[in-house]
Amino acid sequence: MDNPTGLIMFNETASSFDDDRIITRKPPTEETEPPQQDPRYETIRQAVEGVMTIEEEVFSIDEKNAPQTLQLIAVSPNTRWLMSFRGKLTAPSESAYAQLDGVFVSYNLLPLFREEKRHPKSDELIQVVHVLEGRVVPPQGGNVIRLILFILTVISMLYVGTISAINEIASEDLRLALQIDNNLLLNLWRGIPYAGALLLILGAHELGHYFAARFHKTAASLPYFLPFPFGVFGTLGAAIRLREPMRNRKALLDIGAAGPLVGLLFAIPIVLIGLATSKVDVVSSGYIEGNSFIYALAKIIVFGRFLPDGQVDVYVNQLAWAGWAGLFVTGLNLIPVGQLDGGHVLYSLLGRQSAVFYYPIIGGLLLLSMTVAPILLIFVLLVLLIGNLHAVPLDDITPLDNRRRWIAVMTLMIFILVFVPTPLTLVIVPNADGIPLDSRDLMMLPALMSVLWLRRHDLTRFIQLVRSKCRNGVMI
Repeated sequence: MDNPTGLIMFNETASSFDDDRIITRKPPTEETEPPQQDPRYETIRQAVEGVMTIEEEVFSIDEKNAPQTLQLIAVSPNTRWLMSFRGKLTAPSESAYAQLDGVFVSYNLLPLFREEKRHPKSDELIQVVHVLEGRVVPPQGGNVIRLILFILTVISMLYVGTISAINEIASEDLRLALQIDNNLLLNLWRGIPYAGALLLILGAHELGHYFAARFHKTAASLPYFLPFPFGVFGTLGAAIRLREPMRNRKALLDIGAAGPLVGLLFAIPIVLIGLATSKVDVVSSGYIEGNSFIYALAKIIVFGRFLPDGQVDVYVNQLAWAGWAGLFVTGLNLIPVGQLDGGHVLYSLLGRQSAVFYYPIIGGLLLLSMTVAPILLIFVLLVLLIGNLHAVPLDDITPLDNRRRWIAVMTLMIFILVFVPTPLTLVIVPNADGIPLDSRDLMMLPALMSVLWLRRHDLTRFIQLVRSKCRNGVMI
């Protein structure tokens, strides 16, 4: 969206979390001696010695040596690796990073803190300080695109809300419903309850990310809303773009968890109000929204019983549908993989060891989507195609404090409470009132997969573009 030129984002593939080397080690030779013409070397070394007992140094001489730097560090064309120091930190990692960064900023240098095994078969850990030339210059702009997308999203969500209103009116006055349907554009105002409620939930979610990023002095864009008038929600959600790397795992957790937690503060009251103003009636043919633990509890609180009970169910109005959609989107975002909010939370808690959960979670989601929740298949495939990339912070050594560990665990538990394993279930009741719905959207999956196969070369280029964008900025 925004021009990523000059932006660095360190998305480290966690598929090999037990890698014990980032930099290829070489015995001292003339080629690995520090370039004497670089006047910054002594300053850099003295600064590093102020926070570390240096045991080994590795230097970059020219472009031919670039591949040895980065299996795990993705940088922009304007940034290059200069040198790395291996040893033991002599100060707490958080204060050591702040001290080193305070020196480096005057020289347009950027430090990275990593931790690795001293030897492949050793459990002893050693710290690594990578020195990069070229600090992050957050790109600007995108306001026009953001405004256009927001307007389109509002229209798209008003459309979905109006369709919901027409369905509600049809149960009482079919003639009026048909009149509204014939003049849809003039009646988009009827979708305001749905559009306003869902925009409030999504906006709160993204602004939670945004203000947490501002608190940690991390440059971030305002939300991008994504319209999708042909879906059941009228939107694909929203996202902000982090325009520079996060400093440490504390910032990663705060920024990653703030969105879903703030969003829930708005989604839950909207669900309760929506359910309280919805009617309960005999189950008829159509799609029934799935229950998460929180949604089921909300229905028990409002109606005093679990619904559906086999005979009756709640017919959600616009507010209830917006609240359910907000819970559903929050559950998807909290799946603990990759660049999703849950992936950020899990990485902040476990670091590179979070990789062991990637394939089991993806496998479970694929199994779920191929059995009881085919509507999830496209989402799961997109997550799988983007891969297990994490927004690794600049200082990947400093652990979470105890309070943040509890917040991380609580956030992952909330994922269990809000995730909907069967989002939509088709119910067909013989001779039931109402218009029976078919499963044409599910039948489209084989056709969609065929189209994707025929366009696989274009899809490959698209995936490469998405992955490069992920390396140059994090969408949350």
